[in-house]
Amino acid sequence: MPWINVRIHFVWSTKCRIPFLNDKIRQSVFHHIKENARSKGIVVDMINGYHDHVHCLISLGSNQTIEKIMQLLKGESSHWINKHRLCEGHFGWQEEYFAASVSESNLSAVRAYIANQENHHRNSTFETEFKSFLKRAGFQRFDDDWDR
Repeated sequence: MPWINVRIHFVWSTKCRIPFLNDKIRQSVFHHIKENARSKGIVVDMINGYHDHVHCLISLGSNQTIEKIMQLLKGESSHWINKHRLCEGHFGWQEEYFAASVSESNLSAVRAYIANQENHHRNSTFETEFKSFLKRAGFQRFDDDWDR
């Protein structure tokens, strides 16, 4: 049995950053994503977000890839949201996402950050937050890709 301790902080947004995840449905969507992940063997440590995006802390398994996890979580959840007509219009996730490893020493801070999304976004937009993540993670050229 492999011994793996790799945690990834994922961030992704709604298509065109439309604020579909209002207070009425947001927690239901996050609960569904967590339950769906569990059924697929994906360990979700924390999930939260705001009107137009999701933060998810995942413990990566030995046979899991970042790409496959995103494909499973985003694809199934958008299908579920549309099937249950939780939003007006067609719901979708933006194609891009952010994923960065989280060290054991930063785990508590990342958990607290994810848990505090509602308060955090009273003073900061998702765009500002996302660009900050990219910059801190060392991505050099991200402004050109922002509006895709």
